Amino acid sequence: MKHSGYHSRFGGAFIPEILQTTFDELEIAYLTAKDDPTFWAEYMHLMGTYSCRPTPITFAENLTNHFGGAQIYIKREDLNHTGAHKANNVMGQGLLTKRMGKTRVIAETGAGQHGVATATMAAKFGFDCTIYMGAVDVERQRPNVFWMEQLGATVVPVTDGSGTLKDAINEAFRDWVTNMDNTHYALGTACGPYPFPDMVTWFQSVIGTEAREQIQTYAGRLPSRAYACVGGGSNAMGLFSGFMDDKEVELVGVEAGGRGPGMGEHAARLAYDDASVGVAQGYKTYFLQDKDGQMQETHSISAGLDYVGVSPILAHLHETKRVRFEAAEDKDVVAAMSLTIKKEGLIPALETSHAFAQAFKEAPEMDKDEVILINQSGRADKDIFTVADALKDPKWEEFIIAKAKEYSNA
Repeated sequence: MKHSGYHSRFGGAFIPEILQTTFDELEIAYLTAKDDPTFWAEYMHLMGTYSCRPTPITFAENLTNHFGGAQIYIKREDLNHTGAHKANNVMGQGLLTKRMGKTRVIAETGAGQHGVATATMAAKFGFDCTIYMGAVDVERQRPNVFWMEQLGATVVPVTDGSGTLKDAINEAFRDWVTNMDNTHYALGTACGPYPFPDMVTWFQSVIGTEAREQIQTYAGRLPSRAYACVGGGSNAMGLFSGFMDDKEVELVGVEAGGRGPGMGEHAARLAYDDASVGVAQGYKTYFLQDKDGQMQETHSISAGLDYVGVSPILAHLHETKRVRFEAAEDKDVVAAMSLTIKKEGLIPALETSHAFAQAFKEAPEMDKDEVILINQSGRADKDIFTVADALKDPKWEEFIIAKAKEYSNA
């Protein structure tokens, strides 16, 4: 039986007629795979032999002692191949692409982690690959662009609009309309037209399934709160799906608070009051838009959270109050990252550090016998330029200046 594509009033598939047959094909492939135990077995074998699953959880003893409140545990998605949770989704979509007989994949990317993961998947399966990336993000995430190209992908900088994630998504859809016969669009988050939100959540659910079992094994109980950063929503849906039926576990999604409230200053769709319900990029959800439905500028220190929309599933969970949404500002994100590095030797990505920042605010107020779980969705190797700039590291600045001189004299 086909899914309606809606989660209460959010979701749907608002697509041009020319793409209808392609989406029908994708939905059939997805639903058939869900009903086929051999597909999931093949997927889990691939993830276990190629991408370090299951990823562990880590007890953050030093941070726990530092705050003096709840016990802090961290789900280590940064140990996935390519350094983030993105591999969970793209490897699953890669298997579907093979089933559909496609030979080319395209993707959008913001922080670059999904782009690197997609390029890696394409190399693994032998697909041609094109990645669309906002020109602003190309500049601030140059290391990831380098690796995408080394993996054989063509990276296309998108200069339309604000040159960030939403514009990259638009360009990827334009490509798909032209090349749908041989191309699959490996959308990177739990957004977009159905079946993408549900399909991406299904692949990412391995995070929550593992985490629920692990936290009970190592902490002896379920967490009081589980935290995840929220851009489009794939890592959050991955973690939250494991605890959705455990009403005693409060689920906390942390968005990009940027410079604070005010349109154009942040990318918080649910934590602040600047977003409204609309239809864009093929689905219905909360968007940062004006009264005429025009998408507005966003800001975040993290490229991966710098998006105008949010998963329709999370919009539904917001309205039903199953998930609480907060926003972490840039300054608190950098501070949380720095503290985690120094206290635990872990280097969370700027996106992930939003979840750490909110957890650090709340942990001291909780009892010592309580447990919290943070999803470390990725590591910050990719963010070295942005992080070094945010920390105003003088030695890094000297290094960059010296390298620039070296290249100019070459």
